[in-house]
Amino acid sequence: MDIVQEVLRAEHRIRLSIRETPLEHSFSLSKQTGSQVYLKLENLQYTGSFKVRGAMNALLSLAPQQKEKGVVAASSGNHGIAVAFGLHTLKMHGTIFVPEDASPIKVRAIRSYGADIQVWGSDCVVTEAYARSYAAQHGMAYISPYNDEHVIGGQGTIGVELCRQAEHIDVVLVALGGGGMISGVAAYVKTVFPRAEIIGCSPEHSPVMAKSVQAGRILEMESLPTLSDGTAGGVEQDAITFPLCRRLVDDYILVTEAEIRQAMRLCIETHHMLIEGAAAVPLAALLKTPRRFQDKTVVVILCGANLSLETLKTIL
Repeated sequence: MDIVQEVLRAEHRIRLSIRETPLEHSFSLSKQTGSQVYLKLENLQYTGSFKVRGAMNALLSLAPQQKEKGVVAASSGNHGIAVAFGLHTLKMHGTIFVPEDASPIKVRAIRSYGADIQVWGSDCVVTEAYARSYAAQHGMAYISPYNDEHVIGGQGTIGVELCRQAEHIDVVLVALGGGGMISGVAAYVKTVFPRAEIIGCSPEHSPVMAKSVQAGRILEMESLPTLSDGTAGGVEQDAITFPLCRRLVDDYILVTEAEIRQAMRLCIETHHMLIEGAAAVPLAALLKTPRRFQDKTVVVILCGANLSLETLKTIL
């Protein structure tokens, strides 16, 4: 599996279907941390999340017969929204399974695109397993949130944009759940900036991939409730992202719920932008260990903005 080649194919395939999001220099964060901080604004992407990149690449990669039969996806929210957006855009049909604790605002967004929604399981890895079996039983294509080379390739187009937009990159801080985004971004960025350090950032309440890499095998762990619902939950045992993370990710930083909350507020106060919990995780990681990044050029990927009013009230 050549991820870099898939990223390049995805760049050609989806370019007209997505936004090239800005890379914005942060004066306040740079001053606060002693580094040059740039924010990759995927919170401004279509559907309010980077996930549309991988979803569109996977959908556009399907054979005509697969498109006709329809697709199945499983998601805690943003991937489901992205697939629903893609189905609506490409005039396809499909079913999206969500876990019982999926964010209500994200479920409403999925429904707004006209997709069929089914609720199953209390953890995303359970939901994913059921959705995969449902797809097999009905002869439909299954689009994983992360365990799919086309999805990884699509997410990796963030890296293509970064390398066009930045003269130099020392560090990229990336929210880490199943590992689709960080695998694609790391694979491509390291071809242009081979010394760039790629750091996976996860909430302490759900550090499944980080702990799995540390253990040398994919762990079955219970995830606690977290503001970073987009990175929460388990990882499939056969996930192709696991060996990619072991090979491409240089380090991992875990952050607390209080640190995520502080980062969300800081982004609102200093950049006047709403970001969801998952997007705040790498920002929180930067603020947690600023000395580590001193005098370096740091990119923080703000991966999404799908935040409910209820959660916003809690943050404020």
